[in-house]
Amino acid sequence: MRIINKLFLMVFVLGICSTVFAAEEKEKTKVQTKEETKLEEIVVTATRTEKEIESVPGSVAVITKDDIKKRNIKSVDEALNLIPGVFNRRGKGLMDTLSSVTLRGIPGEYRTLILMDGITLNNAYTGSVQWGGLAPEDVERIEVVKGPFSSLYGGYAMGGVVHIITKMPEKREFTFKTGYGSSWNRGEAMDDLRKFYLSYGDKFKDKFSLFASYGYKATNGYPSGLNVQRTQPPAGITGWSYTTDNKGAARYLIGDKGDNRWWDDNMTLKAGYDFSKTSKLNLSIMRSRYEYSYDDPHTYLRNAAGNEVWTYTVGGTTVREASFLSGAGSREQNIYNIGFETEISSVKAKLSLGLADQEKNWYVTPGTTGATTRAGGPGKVASTPSENYNADLQFTLPLFKRHILTFGGSFKHGSADTEEHKLTNWKDEDSKTTLAYQSKGKDRTYALFVQDEIMILENLTAYLGFRQDWWETYDGYVNEVGTSGYPKNYDSRTASSFSPKAALVYKPFEKTTLRTSAGRAFRSPTVYDLYRTWTWTSAGVTKTYAGNPDLKPETTTSWDIGMEQRLWKGAKIGVTYYENYMEDLIYRKTVTPTYLEWVNVGKVESKGVELEAEQRFDKWLRLFANYTYTDAKIKKNEAKPETEGKKMTQMPENMFNAGGEYEKGPFSASLIGRYVGKRYSNDENKDTVNNVPGSFDPYFVADAKVSYKITKWATVSVSVDNIFDRDYFYSYKAPGRSWFGELTMRF
Repeated sequence: MRIINKLFLMVFVLGICSTVFAAEEKEKTKVQTKEETKLEEIVVTATRTEKEIESVPGSVAVITKDDIKKRNIKSVDEALNLIPGVFNRRGKGLMDTLSSVTLRGIPGEYRTLILMDGITLNNAYTGSVQWGGLAPEDVERIEVVKGPFSSLYGGYAMGGVVHIITKMPEKREFTFKTGYGSSWNRGEAMDDLRKFYLSYGDKFKDKFSLFASYGYKATNGYPSGLNVQRTQPPAGITGWSYTTDNKGAARYLIGDKGDNRWWDDNMTLKAGYDFSKTSKLNLSIMRSRYEYSYDDPHTYLRNAAGNEVWTYTVGGTTVREASFLSGAGSREQNIYNIGFETEISSVKAKLSLGLADQEKNWYVTPGTTGATTRAGGPGKVASTPSENYNADLQFTLPLFKRHILTFGGSFKHGSADTEEHKLTNWKDEDSKTTLAYQSKGKDRTYALFVQDEIMILENLTAYLGFRQDWWETYDGYVNEVGTSGYPKNYDSRTASSFSPKAALVYKPFEKTTLRTSAGRAFRSPTVYDLYRTWTWTSAGVTKTYAGNPDLKPETTTSWDIGMEQRLWKGAKIGVTYYENYMEDLIYRKTVTPTYLEWVNVGKVESKGVELEAEQRFDKWLRLFANYTYTDAKIKKNEAKPETEGKKMTQMPENMFNAGGEYEKGPFSASLIGRYVGKRYSNDENKDTVNNVPGSFDPYFVADAKVSYKITKWATVSVSVDNIFDRDYFYSYKAPGRSWFGELTMRF
């Protein structure tokens, strides 16, 4: 916390210095204000039309390609870490397959809409996003719009919208990047991150644009998964250490599951043709892949002779070699997009057609019996390919001088099919035998939307809009092979949702912007929610987690109010207060001690404040700080009343970011500090113990990057993450201090 106080003091002192210089810079400030207005950032996500960021009806943040270059961004979602109101759950660095982005206390990434060039990235199976393999170097900018936006975008947009917009060149360009880095994990060097990226872009005769890129990353990883047992090894066995679980119960650390290895790559091909200044066609294909695995596990146990111990029995309980094992997994995703826009008279039209095809999505689970060892043995592989088709048609036209009408329609179709097969060898995902389980389903949504932008006064604009979505799930099927009553086929079901929204943007003074909005948003249940059933065995007890084909959509009613104030030259502050009221929350109900299923039962409220400040000194120095307070609690839960009044899981109450960016001549540098408060994984908030396996600790980390442009076309950089080697758990053991060196050549 002393580091945070120092950063606050630094920002405060620099603010005082700026005030001293304000009088003599008064005339220059007026000129600067005019220039800032001319160069105002243009965004499209908040209204579906091009709009100056100061005029949009919501809290919007923009991350540019230059912002990404100034930091050591290994995965696109990491670029969102510094935005107030945004929580990025990424626990073990590059290797994390469960990373997710949530906005404003609305839990779960499946309640935030993630777009890439207008195409939905939330998959049809769980609504999650495959961040692994997406290339930060391909990004032009990221627009983050917070608050309910189902009135424009339909499902998933309960917390807001994250829109990733990729590059399209305006001139010939060639980029080559390569780098290497490593980390120290508790004093031991490991990780060995390698990176390679190559891209080419050009524009021919101001008409035809072409962009192609390929990127690859790989790491040897570190032992993020620890083997923690309930039973203490017997006398004569050494090497174990005492710990607890996140609720304080005694546990014993006996080993780890090996270094968590990872590689990912991505390929992008984009083409565009400008028929005129107002008519253009864009085509793109993006392929991303990742695969993770584990090298040999490690036992810390030794017998009296000093030999390794992999199994022991105490009081009738046997800890087997299988407890040291973790399986591999992989995903491959192809994104296809066709976009066309034109203007006829004063009417603008946009058509977008896309497919997000998660061609492969599999993971291996080793068996739990004595037959499964480091050398091989039984296991199972689960595979869930899924597809999302998107079609969107939009029109925009001015009406009666003071109205801009945006309207259109959309269609979405999703499907997912899960199969679990037994494996003869858990180390070989292709050693499949019999089918053990299958579940699948499809859905489709039709929608109509309209928004009216009304200029009430020169400095007062209102936005009124609504969207009607008609949702249907069909072809639901579940087969628990060998279980009585299966397979089961489920009838189709339909539901609809009306999503209105209203907003006001008021500029009482040249440097002051006030905003307020209220709206309703929804999320339809996914194929996973409806049909997926799975089992988990822990401490000899097997529990079944069941889907529910009768689920209905969740909804949230939200409102916010905010202000942005520009102060002296280069300075601005902002504050936003928001409230969200969720109903029909999909929640796991304990039907029996060993059977749990999804039900619509919960009510959740999240309230919060976002504060941010920025000071720029010409173009060479930027200082910033922001703070987010979120109070997200379960208000009603008939399925489990003891959770009422408890904090929502995976929602930190406090988050704080502060830092500075310097750029002058060939030299640039950034220093950033991030604090994330305590989170709970237990819905009764009983996991209060920190710094143990399975806990979600509060943490503060500092990251830095220094770059130097050695020629017009070559830049070298060195970055260090987690500078103070903060030791904390993110359920997994979090990465320690790491460094990365990179060479970038642009022609």
